[in-house]
Amino acid sequence: MEVTRVQELAVGGLHELPAQFIRPAHEQPENSKAIDGIMVPVISLSQPHDMLINEISKACSEWGFFLITDHGISSSLIQGLQEVGQEFFKLPREEKESYANDPSNGKFEGYGTKMTKNLEAKVEWIDYFFHLMSPPSKVSYDIWPKNPSSYRAVTEEYTVEILRVTEELLELLSKGLGLEGKALKSCLGGEEIELEMKINMYPPCPQPQLALGVEPHTDMSALTILVPNDVPGLQVWKDGNWVAVNYLPNALCVHVGDQIEVLGNGKYKSVLHRSLVNKDRTRMSWAVFCVPPHEAMIGPLPEVVDDRNPVKYSTKTFAEYRYRKFNKLPQ
Repeated sequence: MEVTRVQELAVGGLHELPAQFIRPAHEQPENSKAIDGIMVPVISLSQPHDMLINEISKACSEWGFFLITDHGISSSLIQGLQEVGQEFFKLPREEKESYANDPSNGKFEGYGTKMTKNLEAKVEWIDYFFHLMSPPSKVSYDIWPKNPSSYRAVTEEYTVEILRVTEELLELLSKGLGLEGKALKSCLGGEEIELEMKINMYPPCPQPQLALGVEPHTDMSALTILVPNDVPGLQVWKDGNWVAVNYLPNALCVHVGDQIEVLGNGKYKSVLHRSLVNKDRTRMSWAVFCVPPHEAMIGPLPEVVDDRNPVKYSTKTFAEYRYRKFNKLPQ
């Protein structure tokens, strides 16, 4: 069965949304507008270490989300990453379809239109490309786009940089929990931590007030590190309201995911977030999910559990957690 690609609908001169894209009334952006005047935390990684630990711990506890600057990834590399992703989505449909995934048969990597099952049969206004970045022993490079020809070189260079930033963030998060600096990295698989890339492409939408690029969710990752383009759309849930994330050139968006919330027994919050779409412009983002190996056992660390903060989460393998979340089963 041929899959309907959102990009093809958009370039076809669509004037009204097909019914499957129209969200329930309470989810529609026009009925749940973001509040103005509240800024998400912006944290420079160049500040003194103790101050950095405190700022990141506070952001993770209160928001589960923050932007980082002075992260050491060059603006030219970020621009290169964006350019190769944009070039892929400009390819003819036939070429993109040669990379098509098939989640229903367990083939998650490749070109697709939605990441997870949606039992309400509502479809998100998004196409994407998804693949593993690291560790090299698990990467299927034949799934990576061959065109543009520089895709692999740019993405491998970015992988090295994101691994460095991820390790730094996990150390800061560990210390914010009162743990030894390598604690969270060790729980998440050490050198076997996996990085997954998802390039999100949200083409212009004829009725953006009725649709969502991605519905409200938390990430099943430990951390998600995201580069957006300059078209707004990302919103995070804070104190009963949606808060828009303003674009800051060369900043990285950091999401706390479910695995960090569990390991910290709830001190750090996995952020609920969603993506809006634009009537006239294409929004894109490059999300890197930091996840443990499937066999890793994830549960509250003994050091963060006491009489005042008893165990809040069960311990299970990441594979079991992922299966249950993907199939919308109770955790």
